[in-house]
Amino acid sequence: MNGVTWDDWKAQGRRVATGGLEVAAYDLGAPTGEWLTFLHGFPSSSLDIAPVLERLDGTWRVLAIDLPGFGAADKPTGHRYTIHAAADATEAVWAAMAVTSSVLLVHDYSVSVAQELLARRAEGALAVEITAVVWNNGGLFPDLHRPTIGQQFLADPEHGAEVAAGVDQDGFVSGIAGTWGTKVPFDEPGVIEMYRSMDDHGGVPLMHDLLAYMIDRREHADRWRDALATCDVPMAFVWGDLDPVSGAHMIERVTELRPDTVIERLPDAGHWPLLEGPDEVAAVINERRWTADLSQIPLT
Repeated sequence: MNGVTWDDWKAQGRRVATGGLEVAAYDLGAPTGEWLTFLHGFPSSSLDIAPVLERLDGTWRVLAIDLPGFGAADKPTGHRYTIHAAADATEAVWAAMAVTSSVLLVHDYSVSVAQELLARRAEGALAVEITAVVWNNGGLFPDLHRPTIGQQFLADPEHGAEVAAGVDQDGFVSGIAGTWGTKVPFDEPGVIEMYRSMDDHGGVPLMHDLLAYMIDRREHADRWRDALATCDVPMAFVWGDLDPVSGAHMIERVTELRPDTVIERLPDAGHWPLLEGPDEVAAVINERRWTADLSQIPLT
């Protein structure tokens, strides 16, 4: 994470109420710039934007959010964490910070949050205009999502809680290492900070509950696929091919579904383009490389 510690990062945030739970929001970059909202993945936090943040030009005002159950957000036990609630939280933060339009940058868990937000936009139920979406590796299509062995154990309805209770720093770091590519050396110190963000306020023992998003994806697969397939929002995909969870096999379907869009594949990166390829992610954003020929969107 370029030497940024979780404690230093967390100190920059503010608490925002989102209908029962509070999340953490970080207002970063140029105070008068165009909004760029970053929504993170599992099992991480807004800290993942740090390497990209320092590479963005002065035209961006970055809003990063720790979603419910992650980072410095509330992490109650016995709570049902859902993608819809994460989308609600995003809308609540936008309202609290008077955001009226924003580019979205999303990764992993939050590709589903973005798909839900796009579905609400299509229904005329979204107050904020999404001007573009930059997607990083995530389970856009649940039938192609390949959870890690660790995620499969955590998702076990009978033993998931026990597995989560036994996760320690070494096990966490090892699990992330298994999703890393070859583009850059594995950043163990940075991933330890990722663990600390998850462990903040006792979040690690809740990892099995947070994985309920895999159930959400199956339940809402048609809604979220249609949102991706038919929306008229310009998009770009910066994607690590070596990701065993949502890598080349996932982005190849995107090329079939959305031939109009910008796709930058990182052949030697894994699941973490923000950490493994921050130059490429920042370049797509700075150059606003998401202009699309919307006439190519399939009609079905």
